[in-house]
Amino acid sequence: MSDNDDDEYVLRDGIHVSPKPVCHREEEYDSRTFDLLRAMQQKHFWYLGRHRFLLHALLRCQRKYLASIEACRAVDLGGGCGGWIEYVRRHAASFSPSFALADSSELALRHAGRLLGAATPLYQVDLMDLRWSNRWDVAFLLDVLEHVPDQKAVLRSIRKALAPGGLVLITVPALQIFWTWNDEEAHHQRRYKRGDFEQLAIETGLELLDARYFMFFLSPLLLASRWLTAPRQAADSAARANLAKRMHKIPFGPLNAGLAAVFRAETPLGHRIRFPWGTSLFCVLRKPA
Repeated sequence: MSDNDDDEYVLRDGIHVSPKPVCHREEEYDSRTFDLLRAMQQKHFWYLGRHRFLLHALLRCQRKYLASIEACRAVDLGGGCGGWIEYVRRHAASFSPSFALADSSELALRHAGRLLGAATPLYQVDLMDLRWSNRWDVAFLLDVLEHVPDQKAVLRSIRKALAPGGLVLITVPALQIFWTWNDEEAHHQRRYKRGDFEQLAIETGLELLDARYFMFFLSPLLLASRWLTAPRQAADSAARANLAKRMHKIPFGPLNAGLAAVFRAETPLGHRIRFPWGTSLFCVLRKPA
């Protein structure tokens, strides 16, 4: 790690900002959804299930690849409102890295600052131009890559920011068969299959360590819900956005708890066997040492 890695970032009102202005691209991720996102990350069954699945993977990676690192440096890229970092702090005391959050949106970083407190460094960044070299041992890119037109530029930028042997843990929506109107409303560029990351790893100078589907048990229910609402889509974008917002609200208590229990059953099972499909894909890439 270079001693000057953070010198290009200037601390301003609690956020490390780059001397090169960073523009949050609304066409890739609508900042109006951050209030909803903050609530969902705390209680929605999908986030609870994803976080549980991801945490199990992180602890496995810690034992297998990071055991020799005394003070692991981690960053959540495109981390939004900070829900993932807050979950790790509550559920994995053994994983105690120097944890930072980076996002292009100042609004998201303000939300994260209120949730995580002053102990968590916040960076306003452009994922395609991260101003770090050999800086981080672990990076997270959680349901971000599908929003970005130039995915290879993002992965190459992350590769440069990782220390030799560093890992990037990624989640993305999976399989084109699950593509629906909701992907368009969410500004997704694509869905992924495992083989996509084999090719991306080759093209971006990274090594693929793992790739597996999750949200397998609930995948028929999700697909049915999208198909059933498809005929109700309104022609104008405002009505369509309202429909998407209603569908992404936290389900009422007993239903949310039941769905969370089903999703919870995928961990650790989904790390012991490979599900043949799922609505999401998890993968681990490593920068060569």
